[in-house]
Amino acid sequence: MFKACVVIPVYNHAGAIGAMTAAVVAQQTHCILIDDASDAHCAAVLDRLAADAPAQISLVRHAVNQGKGGAVISGFLRAAELGYTHVLQIDADCQHRAEDIPRFLAIAQAYPQAVICGCPQYDDSVPKLRLYARYLTHIWVWINTLSLAITDSMCGLRVYPLAPVLALHARHRIGRRMDFDTDVLVRLYWAGVPVINVPARVGYPADGVSHYRMLRDNLLITRMHVAHFFGMLPRAPSLIMRHFGPQLPHTLHTLPTPSTQPTQPTTSGEESQ
Repeated sequence: MFKACVVIPVYNHAGAIGAMTAAVVAQQTHCILIDDASDAHCAAVLDRLAADAPAQISLVRHAVNQGKGGAVISGFLRAAELGYTHVLQIDADCQHRAEDIPRFLAIAQAYPQAVICGCPQYDDSVPKLRLYARYLTHIWVWINTLSLAITDSMCGLRVYPLAPVLALHARHRIGRRMDFDTDVLVRLYWAGVPVINVPARVGYPADGVSHYRMLRDNLLITRMHVAHFFGMLPRAPSLIMRHFGPQLPHTLHTLPTPSTQPTQPTTSGEESQ
């Protein structure tokens, strides 16, 4: 069974969340909004959105801010309660296009055991410093997975199979803030969950709201990379052996035809703490 919804973590995105939510609902996909202790103005906007479309929108509210990772995990838990098998995560700031959702979900339905991970295709609005700085994380991820399977571990548009994510959440504290996207993806890869990269258009609105904190978040991400490195070492033999087994495509623009679709490998087991 494949049943997917959309989760959007929200923290003071009052100016953008209405357009993003409307675009998601237009795709005929249920939307779970996570209010991560936003201010009163943003909270009121979220209340109005949920009240106007109660069948299409669910609202989860945090009394205390838990960070992006904490908000997304709350969305996973609510999605599981509602009977969904997969979650498409998309950021609230309109950097990603809701028009890409059907393509991502179609690929996820064809490869339900894989994470479908956005691979950013930037327009001219991208800050060049941010673009180049991402490559430091890319390199660390390639080292810590002994693979180039993950093209971009920081994109805010991806589809998760819920079962392995919730199993990981039950046994390991995943990064709760800006380290979440990379941390969960590397640990899922360690656990044998395949990753398929799908190009996703990304823009940076001039009035976009960013909650990235240079010192705090860089320290979190650096500590995460170090922990991943030492976690990779005992897993190195099994990570290397995965290159010799059956492989899913690393990158897909569109679905392959059924006659050319490769055999889907099984996962290799759960990642330990």
